[in-house]
Amino acid sequence: MGSNETFTDNEEAPTYAPSVPVPNVQELIKEDPLQVPQRYVREPEDRPNDTDMSHLSSLVPVIDFSLLLMGNKEELNKLDLACQDWGFFQVINHGVAKEVLQKMKDAAAEFFELPLEEKNKIVMPSNDIQGYGHAYVVSDEQILDWSDALILVVHPSHYRKLKFWPNSPKGIQEIIEEYSNAIRKLGTELLESISLIMGMEKEALLGLHKQLIQAYRVNYYPPCSKPDQVIGVSPHSDTSTITILMQDDGVCGLQLKHNNEWVPVNPIPDALVVNVGDVIEMWSNGKYKSIEHRAVANDNKARVSYASFLFPHDEVEIEPLKHMIHPKTKQQVYKRVKYGDYLRNSMNRKMEGKAHTQMAKVETLA
Repeated sequence: MGSNETFTDNEEAPTYAPSVPVPNVQELIKEDPLQVPQRYVREPEDRPNDTDMSHLSSLVPVIDFSLLLMGNKEELNKLDLACQDWGFFQVINHGVAKEVLQKMKDAAAEFFELPLEEKNKIVMPSNDIQGYGHAYVVSDEQILDWSDALILVVHPSHYRKLKFWPNSPKGIQEIIEEYSNAIRKLGTELLESISLIMGMEKEALLGLHKQLIQAYRVNYYPPCSKPDQVIGVSPHSDTSTITILMQDDGVCGLQLKHNNEWVPVNPIPDALVVNVGDVIEMWSNGKYKSIEHRAVANDNKARVSYASFLFPHDEVEIEPLKHMIHPKTKQQVYKRVKYGDYLRNSMNRKMEGKAHTQMAKVETLA
């Protein structure tokens, strides 16, 4: 599996944000499948509504990655439009082996079926978000998301806090490693294509990161007896550069906001979902959109999703790239911010759409 260094723990790794400990949703369901505690019930205006937008799902762009790799102009153009109009796309022919995807799904399913005391061996500490539990909980009054999560920083390896990595099922650490390496390779190549559509050399975007950091979050959404009253993950945009998500094939739960409607992103077997993060929106001065999205629950089946976040080193200063600012208006939508400050500021608040991006906005436009 490579050097021993891969699985050594490091106390010097950065911490990100504290989160208030809250109940485990999966356990609540085991105790009483019909119970939906008040702390999870959304205000009527925040609930998933009955309007079915699934007919728009087929409009979410699908990019053939094998064509992108060849520098196909038409596919690059599709990518450009997807990043501008949707901020989301699904990737097919992405090169991540089917068995790698399946092994990750099987291992995660086994992990979430473990007894609570086993999962709690890697429970999140009071000062950080690595481990098993809930992030972005900042107060006891906050309405909670209908999900549990496992969150790990996977790259660079010296940022790993291995005491928060699961030991069971057997081999899960190696499976996370193998999956994350494959996703990282895909993410790196996607960033090269995004660099091209932004009018730069292929390696330019990667260079701007100083170091490409990678975090991994597995979300577990138990079934809910009143799915129309809860939200699996609150509406938010991602603080990453890009996010690559694997969905469960048979269960839809991801929705993105498009023209003020919530559009479901129906899983395409073996495809991966990619979305533009806040960092690309800032570097592109708002040309490419980091879109609000959320996850909804359903009443009969648990759902698991697997999100890999790629983002810059803490010390990187993010601001619109000169050539992305319109030469006539010269209007800059974002000011310069240090990425580490931006990331922690957003993690220290509850998820509320794009409210966290205000700290990076030029005041006159806020």
